[in-house]
Amino acid sequence: MIVGMNHFTVIAEDQKKTLDFYVGLLGLAVGHRPELGFPGAWLYGESPQAVLHLYFDRPVPAQRAGVIDHMAFTARDLRAVKARFDRSGTKYELRQQAGAGTWQLFCHDPNGAKVELDFDASEQP
Repeated sequence: MIVGMNHFTVIAEDQKKTLDFYVGLLGLAVGHRPELGFPGAWLYGESPQAVLHLYFDRPVPAQRAGVIDHMAFTARDLRAVKARFDRSGTKYELRQQAGAGTWQLFCHDPNGAKVELDFDASEQP
């Protein structure tokens, strides 16, 4: 029945900081979004489908993460991404998954959402 993940939605407390994080740091791109009657943005990776929706008009819940622990994206060029994070001063945790060897970079967006970037085991930090 389910064929894949469509998108995540983040309630953004600060539009600029949120776009700086997802577009400037992570490399997603703002793309087509139909007029939905409220402010927001749809962000795209390399596929033609938006992977992240942002709301700019809603109050951020007191419990930032709620029941969703994190969102994960497949990524590449671990060295370059790590260097971007280091230059920006964004805190992260990098670890290699036991067994599969996948490199996992964990961080938090400006709204408190936990983000995981997964890199192929063959990449080197």
